[in-house]
Amino acid sequence: MSSGLLPRTLRAKLISGQIALLTALCLVIGGIGALALHKVLDDNLDREVTMLKQPPPGSSGPGRGINALILPNGSIAGTIELQSDDSPRLLTAAEISALESLPGGLQTVDLGDAGEFRVVTDRMRIKGLPTAPVNDVMWNMIWLLLVLIVAGAGTAAVVGRVIVRRALVPLDRVVETATRVSELPLHEGEVALAERVQEEDTDPRTEVGKVGLALNRMLGHVGDALKARHDTEKRVRQFVADASHELRTPLAAIRGYAELTRRSGEDVPPQIAHAMGRVESEARRMTFLVEDLLLLARLDAGRPLEREPVDLSRLVLDVVGDARIAGAGHSWRIALPADPVVITGDAQRLHQVIGNLLSNARTHTPPGTSVTTGLSVHNGRVDLTVTDDGPGIPAGLEVFERFARGDGSRSRAAGSTGLGLSIVAAVVGAHDGEVSVASQTGRTTFTVSLHTARSQRTHTTDPG
Repeated sequence: MSSGLLPRTLRAKLISGQIALLTALCLVIGGIGALALHKVLDDNLDREVTMLKQPPPGSSGPGRGINALILPNGSIAGTIELQSDDSPRLLTAAEISALESLPGGLQTVDLGDAGEFRVVTDRMRIKGLPTAPVNDVMWNMIWLLLVLIVAGAGTAAVVGRVIVRRALVPLDRVVETATRVSELPLHEGEVALAERVQEEDTDPRTEVGKVGLALNRMLGHVGDALKARHDTEKRVRQFVADASHELRTPLAAIRGYAELTRRSGEDVPPQIAHAMGRVESEARRMTFLVEDLLLLARLDAGRPLEREPVDLSRLVLDVVGDARIAGAGHSWRIALPADPVVITGDAQRLHQVIGNLLSNARTHTPPGTSVTTGLSVHNGRVDLTVTDDGPGIPAGLEVFERFARGDGSRSRAAGSTGLGLSIVAAVVGAHDGEVSVASQTGRTTFTVSLHTARSQRTHTTDPG
């Protein structure tokens, strides 16, 4: 049987199994009944043939079936009467030949067009009755059994479907619970996993109850694991925030003393001057790292951002202007709408988003690369894009993961901490937006999508 025709669902398997079992039982019982009836009818026919009193051939009395005499010379003469005949007729030569070949006792003989007969033969007479009535009864019974089996199978299918559907209602409720759990955001934040299978569907005495009870135990373990994970993340975030906050003061002191030494005006050995310059540079880099970690910790903790009108067009112009000074070897382009794009958000953090994207493009592309920053408005959203024609992002690199670096040595040499794009993703997420990247050799595009209610018309400018 083709696998496509086999029942797939539990309901279909139960119903088909029920129908198959009922059909098999009906066939077995019907077959045994038919065999028993055939035996009874054959015995009755043999009894009738044995007790049959036929008038002498040629007499005026009525005769049934076969009525023949065995003459002294061994020949047979007699009559045969069928149900379709009005009166007995003489046996034909073929019928006499068939009767002459019979041994004594009860036998079944086929007389051609006359049909089969059950006959008894002794020394002087042959008498017999047709088997057609017995066969007719048997065929009628077989057809009746087939009709009953088909009707019973159809009834079992309809009734069984109702019974199985009602029996599996608790399983449907268990599936609904599992589906609701699968739709919960379990990957981050605090998760209140309160979904459980109803108590009525957790009876351990039933199969469905065992499934429901096992699912509830599993959900309890998952809930405990999620709570432990959240508590751990909360402690880590709190530690990072506290450590970052505490590090700001000593780092400021280190930078201050390093600057004081450099500005004192006193002559110091070149090696000492170089060492103090390195101390000041590394302290500055570590300060940036601490500020980034502190910002991420605050965003992870759900600290609210400022909500005020922000002119993204002006913000892009300002940040691109800064990037042009920091990366004079790159070609910086702008594509802005004719009208200002204004959204509601935190201007300082959005400035940081654009700055990090441009810094990422400058850091990870060679001099001469063109970087285009654009804004477009459509369907109630504004898309900020930063596109470069650099070498692209290595396959498999999760650029928005923290401390992710495409080229480790080059990134470290450029002072990259690997947190810039993580901050972009965190800030955009805090604005209920989305950030994505599409990269191939010769073209990499970062897209930040934010909400806006204004409709704009886009044009392209190239300030050089």
